[in-house]
Amino acid sequence: MINRILIRTKVVQIVYSCLIDEDKSLELAEKELFASLEKSYELYHLLLLIPVELTRLQARRLDAGRSKFLATEAEKYPNTRLVDNRFVALLEKNQAFRKYIKERPLVWNDDTNYLRGLLDKILDSEWYAEYLAADDSFENDRTFWKNIYKQLIFPDENLGELLEAQSLYWNDDMPIISTFVLKTVKRFDEKSDAGQELLPMFKDEDDRDFARTLFRRSMLNYEENRSMIERFTRNWEIDRIAFMDIVVMVVALAEITEFPSIPLQVSLNEYIEIAKSYSTPKSGNFINGVLDAVITLLKKEGKLTK
Repeated sequence: MINRILIRTKVVQIVYSCLIDEDKSLELAEKELFASLEKSYELYHLLLLIPVELTRLQARRLDAGRSKFLATEAEKYPNTRLVDNRFVALLEKNQAFRKYIKERPLVWNDDTNYLRGLLDKILDSEWYAEYLAADDSFENDRTFWKNIYKQLIFPDENLGELLEAQSLYWNDDMPIISTFVLKTVKRFDEKSDAGQELLPMFKDEDDRDFARTLFRRSMLNYEENRSMIERFTRNWEIDRIAFMDIVVMVVALAEITEFPSIPLQVSLNEYIEIAKSYSTPKSGNFINGVLDAVITLLKKEGKLTK
């Protein structure tokens, strides 16, 4: 699940933090890197938990309505389409999901006001009205929640504030993790029962090794790569160059030199995008120009063959 786009971003963040805090050891910073990746995987499960919690909340509301002394006909015989949603029922009993939630108690109990407000938005939404009018099928149950994620949950500023309060990492993680949540919803199969596979934290050990090696080489080769960068920024006062730009270029050079199997243009494009998101508006073009010059030199010196 944690792809290399996210790994690169996390490495840049941790290298930046490590260089700012000079007292932080390499070992401690590496632990922080993998802790931040663990938090990304936690966010994946926390977002998957939202439909389950909302379904439980709606079930309690319907039960409360039925229990009224002077319940209306609508309260006595409510529409149970939402609480009977088969995708949510399948997710709730999923073995991998239940195991993860049990081992790391993830709950939305402290955010009941958020859940109540979100449930009200859902029930008043056009997507809910379309859902009620659609055929009663597993496909429509699953599509409904895919639409709710895309249209109401992920764009919600209140959710962003809640996540930022819980973890400094999560707001930055949302764009990528949300795509994994949607991918998971799409993959759910009615016939899979409780054994449906969720996305693993790492696709394979290569990605875990990529994260560790990229971080270590970025730190251990920092002075050498920074000196190389400075050779091509002599017309700039180095102190006036955004420090994040330097960090991005140092990590990019660590990847370019340590991972010959990764196409050069792939690495360049990824770090240019990271610079656009985390540095200045002009950082992308600046970093592209400097790295292009450094790469040309490395090839000329025979230190880079790809």
